[in-house]
Amino acid sequence: MTGNANQIGWRNRSLVFVVAGGLVMGLALGVRHAQGIFLVPITMDRAWSREAFGMAIAVQNLIWGLAQPFTGMIADRFGSVRVIIGGLLCYAAGLCLMAFAATPLEFTLTAGLCIGFGLSGTSFGVIYGALTRMVAPEHRSRALGLAGAVGGLGQFFMVPLTQSLIGLFGWIAALLILAVVSFAFIPCALPMRDHARTTAALGPEHTLTAALKEAFRHRGFWLLNIGFLACGFQLAFIAMHLPAYLFDRGLQAKDAVAGLAIIALTNVAGTYFFVLYGGLYRRKYLLCVLYLVRSLAMALFVLFPLSVWTLYPFCAVMGVIWLGTVPLTNGMISQMFGVRYITTLFGFVFFGHQLGAFFGVWLGGYVFDRTGSYNLIWFVGIALGLVAAALHFPIDDREIRRVVPAGAAL
Repeated sequence: MTGNANQIGWRNRSLVFVVAGGLVMGLALGVRHAQGIFLVPITMDRAWSREAFGMAIAVQNLIWGLAQPFTGMIADRFGSVRVIIGGLLCYAAGLCLMAFAATPLEFTLTAGLCIGFGLSGTSFGVIYGALTRMVAPEHRSRALGLAGAVGGLGQFFMVPLTQSLIGLFGWIAALLILAVVSFAFIPCALPMRDHARTTAALGPEHTLTAALKEAFRHRGFWLLNIGFLACGFQLAFIAMHLPAYLFDRGLQAKDAVAGLAIIALTNVAGTYFFVLYGGLYRRKYLLCVLYLVRSLAMALFVLFPLSVWTLYPFCAVMGVIWLGTVPLTNGMISQMFGVRYITTLFGFVFFGHQLGAFFGVWLGGYVFDRTGSYNLIWFVGIALGLVAAALHFPIDDREIRRVVPAGAAL
């Protein structure tokens, strides 16, 4: 009876961790997912170019990527709860200040710098890292899948919520309301106390410096980083520029909102699917298939005449494979290098993702302003997906065997 009670208690605590982390991640990624809805009203109201808007969001993605390894180090050293609270505060401040940005530079500093730092402390890098340490190994895949599903539901609800706020109150008030919501989510960070509870169970002493040297000398680590760049390019371009692309081609705002909502909703099932199957099949092969399917979906979407009958199936397919790369990539890192510095190591790989996101968002606006079309960026995204599939295939994903000195504590 005692054993069963302890197991039930552990599962209940794990569920609290999963829901709390999923809610924070859903808010952070949901607001980011809906930022493309602001592109047309902000640029029209402020008389800014799409490149100016795109540059701000591109900087956001780059700052997110640059900051992620360092927020990961802080989380690995001092625990995730401090990082998540700091991230929510930065997020709230950035949204609030965005509403009053009068110049493209101010908009870049708020939407780019503040929210970029906020995302680094509230998204999957920190949340998945915390859950990897807090949940027992036998429940880890299910916990990450459920957290991703909760986060996906958050993304789904944030898209129509944001559009409704803009329609009812205008884009400035919408940003201020979202800032208040971000601040109100701080209590969700409190259960994510992973450091003190897990330090004793992390195995032989392995310093951060040694872990970084080990990873940087591993060919597969760099292939993951380069391959993840394609993911960032594709997703950031679609999330930010799809509403404007549809608007230019004669579809209505409600079609763009429905498309982004479909992506978010099908992402719930897709993320959970890839987390579970990542524990059954080799993750690198799943990533190869994912990138190939994504490139095929993008190619068919661009080549077929645009209508809601092509938009919605495209969004559904993209949603299923939208964030499936994240748990698979995170899982490969922990599989190869262990979980002690998982948040830091994922942060370095994630920089490749965000470098791609920077170019996807900025080049989307740059190319459109100069050619009046997004076609070139669509084809670049397709090509990058094919390259990413080829890069993942040869990765050596075996666990690194370390020599433990005689007498080392186990």
